[in-house]
Amino acid sequence: MATKIAVLSDTHGLLRPEVLDRIAGCDVIIHGGDINKPEIIDRLKEIVPFYVVRGNNDKEWAENIPESLTFQIEKSRFFVVHNKKFVAKDLYDADVVIYGHSHKYAEQMVDGVLWLNPGSCGKRRFDQEITFAMMTVDGSETAIEKITIPHT
Repeated sequence: MATKIAVLSDTHGLLRPEVLDRIAGCDVIIHGGDINKPEIIDRLKEIVPFYVVRGNNDKEWAENIPESLTFQIEKSRFFVVHNKKFVAKDLYDADVVIYGHSHKYAEQMVDGVLWLNPGSCGKRRFDQEITFAMMTVDGSETAIEKITIPHT
């Protein structure tokens, strides 16, 4: 049975109702940093198992949150970091790299590794679209759905 994963980043203190509605049925949440408020973590932890890394805007309150994480879901190995410039050049054992920081959605396969930036689903900045991703992991196979929230 496949695992449904919500991939968020750069919420910047805002957990939109549209995001909460969409992630309600997922099995796992991954947050790529720039949370900005501990209440966001508390709320997401109430939903399902949760992985989170610290972003550059996560200050003293977040000092116990790691800057990067590695873990496995089904047969897929994940590496999560806020800013992709901090990904080690010899990243040889990850199947999926999740990062944030730029607020721009990006999805790319590089040498058999999926690189995913879910964009920002928090406060809209830089006139960019509001996005996050839903991922399905089935064994070692992954499928991604980009979710765009209309802004008004």
